[in-house]
Amino acid sequence: MSRRRLAALASLALATAFCAALVVARMHRSGTPHHQYLLWNLFLAWLPFVFALALYDSDRRGRPRLLLGVLAAAWLLFLPNAPYLLTDLVHLDSHTDAGIPLWYDAIMFGACGWTGLALAIGSLLLVHTVARRRLGGAVSWILFVPTLALVSFGIYLGRFVRLNSWDAIFRPGHFAHVVATPLRDPAGHPRFVGVTVLFTVFLMVSYLVVYTVAELRLEPEEQGATRSRRRV
Repeated sequence: MSRRRLAALASLALATAFCAALVVARMHRSGTPHHQYLLWNLFLAWLPFVFALALYDSDRRGRPRLLLGVLAAAWLLFLPNAPYLLTDLVHLDSHTDAGIPLWYDAIMFGACGWTGLALAIGSLLLVHTVARRRLGGAVSWILFVPTLALVSFGIYLGRFVRLNSWDAIFRPGHFAHVVATPLRDPAGHPRFVGVTVLFTVFLMVSYLVVYTVAELRLEPEEQGATRSRRRV
């Protein structure tokens, strides 16, 4: 594994550990398990990143296409769990316990949401690299919008319909029925439309910011390498 990927893993693990420490400290201080679900949500947020890393490495090693397809499907199925952490902000004022200031909860929920978004973008960067290698730059970007729309739809299903990724595996009939309901009548489900559209735009903007900033960092290195080659 390259130093860059090890550094990314270490930083994401550090962010996750910080979030977990905040949650555990809060539960210990309040004597209540109200926010224990954040630990489970953090675990779920890691799954798409793990699948994306496995997909990236498998593609580089020339593994069979069937394996790549299975990993890509698993990545897409669990990807909504990562940015879903942002929606846990709706609980910010729902369990105010004595001795726990609101600013602490704001930091805790904000850190968890940011970590989930970072895991989502990290996995998107890995899969986007595979897609560019396999399909070309233009096609990979064209597929990006519907992919993020599916992720945003998954966030809607998780937050407001209370479905999760496991339902698609263990209750596929029920999952398909619930998913088809708003798709048949989008006008009758304005929340579905609003959440899906806004999260799609938000995720696209967030990804583009990270993607372009990362390219900006590489620019001086590339220019230096070009000058060196010219001297030779």
